[in-house]
Amino acid sequence: MLNSQPPKQWSNDVSIVLGPTNTGKTHLALERMLAYPTGMIGLPLRLLAREVYDRLIAGHFGKVNAADLALITGEEKIIPPKPRYYICTVEAMPVSKSVDFLAVDEVQLATDLERGHIFTDRILHARGTQETMLLGAETMRPILSLLLPRARFDTRSRFSALRWGGPKKLSRLPRRSAIAAFSAQNVYAIAELIRQQKGGAAVVMGALSPRTRNAQVALYQSGEVDFLVATDAIGMGLNMDIDHVVFAQTRKFDGRQHRALTAAELAQIAGRAGRHKSDGSFGVTGEAEAFDEEIIARIENHDFEPVKNMIWRNAELDFTSIDSLIISLEAPTPMAGLSKGPVADDHAAINFLRRVPDVMDLLNSRDDVMRLWDVAQIPDFRKTMTGEHATLIGDIFGFLSRGNAQIDPDWISSRIAQCDNIEGDLDTLATRIAHIRTWNYVAHKNSWLADPRHWQDQSRDVEDKLSDALHAKLTQQFVDRKSAALLRRLQGREEVTATLDDNGDISIEGEYAGRLDGLVVQRDPRLTGAATGAARRAVEHLVAQEIRNRAHLIHAAEDEAFSLDHGGVILWRGMPVGRTSFTSNDSGPEDVFTPSVILRADETLNGPARQMVDARLHKWVRDRLRQKLAPLVGLINVDALDGAARGLAFRLLEAGGSLPRQEIAPLLKQLEQSSRAGLRQCGVRFGAFNVFLPDLLRPAAAQHNVIAASLAAGRDPRADLHFLPRAGITSARKADEIPPRLYRAYGFHPFKSRVIRFDMLERLADLIRSAGTAPSGTEAVAPQNAENPEAQNTNAGQHPAGFQISDAMLSILGCSLVDMDAILSELGYAAAEAEDLRDKIWQKAQKSRSASKAKYKAAGRKKQAKPKPQSKKNKHPEQRPANPDSPFAVLAGMKIGTPRSDR
Repeated sequence: MLNSQPPKQWSNDVSIVLGPTNTGKTHLALERMLAYPTGMIGLPLRLLAREVYDRLIAGHFGKVNAADLALITGEEKIIPPKPRYYICTVEAMPVSKSVDFLAVDEVQLATDLERGHIFTDRILHARGTQETMLLGAETMRPILSLLLPRARFDTRSRFSALRWGGPKKLSRLPRRSAIAAFSAQNVYAIAELIRQQKGGAAVVMGALSPRTRNAQVALYQSGEVDFLVATDAIGMGLNMDIDHVVFAQTRKFDGRQHRALTAAELAQIAGRAGRHKSDGSFGVTGEAEAFDEEIIARIENHDFEPVKNMIWRNAELDFTSIDSLIISLEAPTPMAGLSKGPVADDHAAINFLRRVPDVMDLLNSRDDVMRLWDVAQIPDFRKTMTGEHATLIGDIFGFLSRGNAQIDPDWISSRIAQCDNIEGDLDTLATRIAHIRTWNYVAHKNSWLADPRHWQDQSRDVEDKLSDALHAKLTQQFVDRKSAALLRRLQGREEVTATLDDNGDISIEGEYAGRLDGLVVQRDPRLTGAATGAARRAVEHLVAQEIRNRAHLIHAAEDEAFSLDHGGVILWRGMPVGRTSFTSNDSGPEDVFTPSVILRADETLNGPARQMVDARLHKWVRDRLRQKLAPLVGLINVDALDGAARGLAFRLLEAGGSLPRQEIAPLLKQLEQSSRAGLRQCGVRFGAFNVFLPDLLRPAAAQHNVIAASLAAGRDPRADLHFLPRAGITSARKADEIPPRLYRAYGFHPFKSRVIRFDMLERLADLIRSAGTAPSGTEAVAPQNAENPEAQNTNAGQHPAGFQISDAMLSILGCSLVDMDAILSELGYAAAEAEDLRDKIWQKAQKSRSASKAKYKAAGRKKQAKPKPQSKKNKHPEQRPANPDSPFAVLAGMKIGTPRSDR
């Protein structure tokens, strides 16, 4: 156990090397370590530990045998039988081992609230027998001078300059840039934007497994992508060829609160820019505000506030009981320059388990308390709630305290199996990796398992599969390999050629570079920045030439080359080139035939060529509407019509070809028969309920009429046509989304719940007239002249007793009895009273029976009547009880009379 107090005697073997990033501090420590027979170095991140281990194996520091190197992190251990050198994370350093040389990197992390007490303990107590080296930022000089008064200090200067590069848009970032963000959500969003604009980006986050992180870094280092999106994981010594660092965020969540990064933290990340002798730059992008001059100067000059306190926690623990352990963990700091941090995860777990009876029952000795503390060291890779993590610790402690004092193999097997699934999105895979890291850590506690090597291999295999799957998904989602390859091929080239295929796709060097749709070019967003200048110029040259050619073809095209879609878009050879608009000069209702055209063309099309296309489209769309809406055209400037007829023609034109008859009843009374005849010659039909143009009911005319009306109302014709009845449908339920004017433009009379085509409504009027009746409030018409119902007036004022709803009426309208009653009610009819109806039905039935008897007598036959009960034979019809199942109880008779009081 390490002492909590600083050693009382110091030797001259403690050296402290301070300086900013890119000063070669870590490189110096590794060289010094390899100069001794044995050594150990503690690094701040498992990612960095793995990188250093790989570099040593690869011979970057001279020949080192793999058998001499050990790698020890929380969940990864490579320990040969007799290692000479130990590459570790600071937490995993086996400080009880005696080595000649010992180094601790990034000692400024002793100020970190969560991990600082570990670094402080190593600074105060971890020593090599020959030499100890502490590496960190210059800000640590005052506090280390206080705590280690006999240590030697060495200051190293940065190999290259670090300069402010200012704000830049993501699309303007230079190659070999790193973008810093501090949440997975923002990292992914930025990486997606880089993919769209630059071809792709690698992603580095602390939550990635070493295998995934290494694969992503290799993607960047190889030059396959030129951009890196990362969290502050890149600030701790990861060596990559970065020229420029930009901050997309300057605030982060530190585990307890969202806060702004300090100048020293910003400098730690910005310092990744520039390698060895190559200068680097830093800046901001996106919504991040530009740094003020003071912050810029401090980062460039490496001038930061000195560290005054390091986080400390007592390492001399009392395992007599769990209460004694907690008391020792909460011991006060022993000297100035040390301060206590918040309760760590292991401490919080012990506090939680102290209240669990099953755990307390197992704590019967000092060894039991030590075992519980050992289990509490399992890191919370999953970042769960304290209770959930503590429960896991309690479960494992229970296994180690009972039976054979080992974890049940079925239990850990089931946990590992739950992680063995490579399906899912990025967050799902990252979560599974966090879980398997826990079981990987547990598997490396050899005394906890019967066959630790088996579980190490199994957990490592699952983590590797998840890591590979996560790397593949990151690459698939955030790297467009073809685009990245194209950008690399274009780098530095002055002249390239673009080609256009039959589908309108533009290609450069065989790679997609945009699309020409009609007269509009969709430029590939990757073709921005200096690196793609030659490609961009090639695309613009091709587009300008092709658009001019198409403009001449459109000007000379026959009418058959154009069409109008349901949204009012003008198509040429199936490609959109313009859109109709009915926001013209309000000169009159004939504006429907003179719509404007909004040209859909790239800004490359200008001058006379643009005017030429615009004029051709205007002419075509106006000719098209005059052709399809020819019945309406016939109402314009008809010289043969008198004043009243001209007025009605004007109103019909304004209303789109139909008017409710009751709405223009006074005007109809003023029309002479000669005026009506003139309007009929123009295609006008005077129906019982509507005055309309039957030729507008044809599908093509109705569709164009709706498109014009919908656009004039500022609506989307495609949506309106979706709700309107299909061609051939004569009656349908009313859709609330469609206003009455559009229904009428489509040739349908709107009721409250249904819509009925004008001609079908007139057929209903014919059936009603054939029953000898006419709607109240309209001119009486003769049933013999359905085409000219107003020509005869012999039935005017005559209102027969009533009529019955027939199957023919229901069939014409395609509706139910309830709907028919509502429709007739809206048309001005009223249901007859029940007693009056029953009397009429009985009289009609009696006449029918008499006629039947006479017919049979004439044929010399006598109809055999069925015997009826005496009690019912001679009942008067008014005394006959009504049968509720009889159709006459449902089919209300209708009679013409005074319309309902509410109409």
